[in-house]
Amino acid sequence: MSNTIPDPAEPIGNVTIVKDFLPPPEQLVPKTNTVRVTMEFTKESIEFFKREAQRYNTSYQAMIRNFVDTYAKQQQQ
Repeated sequence: MSNTIPDPAEPIGNVTIVKDFLPPPEQLVPKTNTVRVTMEFTKESIEFFKREAQRYNTSYQAMIRNFVDTYAKQQQQ
């Protein structure tokens, strides 16, 4: 075994350069027309959304916002 550390700037083996096809980060976040509001919820409701958000690795505020948006769209039909 060799004690030399490979130079990270040098390619290792056969390398194929792939054109960058990913969008920039600002295009990954959908722009939504939001309004900031202050509301009060029961402690149990917030604990539920926090647990579920942790399970799905998201924010509980986003889950509540999506819940309300889905309800509003359903009622508009």
